[in-house]
Amino acid sequence: MAEKVQKVGVKKEAGYLYFVDKQGDISRAKMARGGKKKKKKKAAKKKKKR
Repeated sequence: MAEKVQKVGVKKEAGYLYFVDKQGDISRAKMARGGKKKKKKKAAKKKKKR
């Protein structure tokens, strides 16, 4: 489990993964997918039974 140690004030951008690298710096990498908000799908119409 991860533990928050300190807030550093990094402004995060959508589509990037932020992590602490080997030197102890905060780095970011472009995510393979994701980063955009998905729109909700419309609900399918139900057929009326007669």
